[in-house]
Amino acid sequence: MVLEDVAVGSPGPGEARVRHTVIGVNYIDTYHRTGQYKQPLPAGIGLEGAGVVEAVGDGVDYLKAGDRVAYSGGSPGSYSTERIMPADRLVPIPAGVSDEVAATLMLKGLTVQYLFRQTFPLKGGETILFHAAAGGVGLVACQWARALGVTMIGTVGSDEKAALAKANGCTHTIVYTREDFVARTKELTGGKGVPVVYDAIGKDTFPKSLDVLQPRGMFVSYGSSSGPVPDFSIMLLAQKGSLYATRPTLFTYAATRPQLLAMADDMFKLVAAGKLKSEARQRFALKDAAAAHRALESRATTGATVLMP
Repeated sequence: MVLEDVAVGSPGPGEARVRHTVIGVNYIDTYHRTGQYKQPLPAGIGLEGAGVVEAVGDGVDYLKAGDRVAYSGGSPGSYSTERIMPADRLVPIPAGVSDEVAATLMLKGLTVQYLFRQTFPLKGGETILFHAAAGGVGLVACQWARALGVTMIGTVGSDEKAALAKANGCTHTIVYTREDFVARTKELTGGKGVPVVYDAIGKDTFPKSLDVLQPRGMFVSYGSSSGPVPDFSIMLLAQKGSLYATRPTLFTYAATRPQLLAMADDMFKLVAAGKLKSEARQRFALKDAAAAHRALESRATTGATVLMP
């Protein structure tokens, strides 16, 4: 990944030019870089950012120059100082919310919104298993689970990450480097297991993630940081208790602007209530994006990572 000078130009109909102030770094960016998730080339990279609208094209009457906005999704390209993008992907940043908070929540926070409020809607009182509880999405999930009254069991890679997850609201932690997460989850639930497991690890946690589920439980695979889940027979779901399995993406749940705004409103209400806090735990200059990816892939990071233009 190298920085190049290009002409940004003016926004066309339905577009806006955004000057970035903070850029979010997410694990999906590494999938785009490596080709695990294929993109047309040549291409930019990055799906999340916050900044200021510099100009809007024809037909954009819901934004104006000077507005603070944030976004996630769409075509990669947030690793830039400025870019032109579809205006309907831009969400106004509420007063009292900093650009950094917005840039660290738009992808991670909206991911937790659809996982907890739509994919397997949590009402409060459930016990769930969430892998990588000290990661960027994981720390948001810890706080959101606490706000909902959900008992969250989270897997982490070290005692330090366990302490961080607990500080953010995770009820129980399992250090997977020395504990069997299936046995420990069964112990914590009195042998019953959990109704849902949220798994962004992939290859390393499959099929064991199925083994923590109650009959008719749901396996939610929303990422694959250790590699893709291997192909498996659908009969495995029957054998392990008439299970459900789904592979959701944020971009499906937030496909339309009304859906996107409703999800963002749900998230920012938690921020306003003081129940959801987010700040970058790692900051890199934009030119050091490669170093940010190395840190992310080595599992040396916790919480959110950002690039500063």
